[in-house]
Amino acid sequence: MPAPRKYPEELRERAIRLVRDRIADEPGLPVSRACRLVGEQLGINGDSLRNWVKRERVDAGEVPGVPSMEAARIAELEKENRELRRANTILRQASAYFAQAELDRR
Repeated sequence: MPAPRKYPEELRERAIRLVRDRIADEPGLPVSRACRLVGEQLGINGDSLRNWVKRERVDAGEVPGVPSMEAARIAELEKENRELRRANTILRQASAYFAQAELDRR
């Protein structure tokens, strides 16, 4: 279960928009500096804001990376895979146990 979010979604969207506007206004401004400046204004950790901006840029296709929807789907499939492997292990062990019990009975 993921940890509860510290910042509301509206604040995240506003902060990302402010960073993008600041970068557009000052073309030479690095993303990390813009995030730190906007973060100070809004009371948000600059690194958190930088991660949000990066995730938004990946989701928009501006930079390479795995979009959020695909990452969530991959995580879901990996979880299902782990559960299926565990079930197979349990079934394999149960089968071996009952096969041994059948052999011992004869």
